[in-house]
Amino acid sequence: MTEVDEGTGHRAVIDLLGVLAYAELTAFDRLAEDARLAPTLDGRAALARMAAAEIAHHERLSARLRELGADVSAAMTPFVAALDAFHDGTRASTWLEGLVKAYVGDGLAADFYREVAAFLPQPDRALVEEVLADTGHADFALREVRAAIAADPKVAGRLALWARRLVGEALTQSQAVIAEHDELAELIITGTGDLAGVGELLGRITAAHSVRMRALGLNP
Repeated sequence: MTEVDEGTGHRAVIDLLGVLAYAELTAFDRLAEDARLAPTLDGRAALARMAAAEIAHHERLSARLRELGADVSAAMTPFVAALDAFHDGTRASTWLEGLVKAYVGDGLAADFYREVAAFLPQPDRALVEEVLADTGHADFALREVRAAIAADPKVAGRLALWARRLVGEALTQSQAVIAEHDELAELIITGTGDLAGVGELLGRITAAHSVRMRALGLNP
């Protein structure tokens, strides 16, 4: 693994922080909306707290983009279409679908961005790791989904299909984003060393996804 030089990787840093800033903004919107699906006030409050954490992360990323001399809106704009397409195509219709999306879909995206952040110089590497830290999604989603499956085992099959759809859509949109942004593609290729390194990176993400699915009680 090779760290990308701060000078040559400046555009890639802007791109990565830009896509993350927009991802955090949309995560806030989605979690606030999904909170309305909660069957209990405790669940609604839990998702509202997660949404608040996401908007705080958006502010941290925006502040760093301004420090780098970038316009925040301009940095986010190239990624709006792809991320909106993903979320519009995977809008949760139930409380449990929303939790699985937050745990599986967001978890896969975070794994990918965390891998890419390893190639960045400081302080941007630490910033990305900070905003990708779990805000309570994991434990809360695990408890809720496991309890639902225990109460009605038939739920597992439907949620497993939903999770597979989420991953397929997420991978499709991620590939589109990378293909349309040469600096991000170069960052990944340079950081991993070669195409074999890219394959290993994807293998780690896939393995982490399988672990996450099994933890939920779903088949990968």
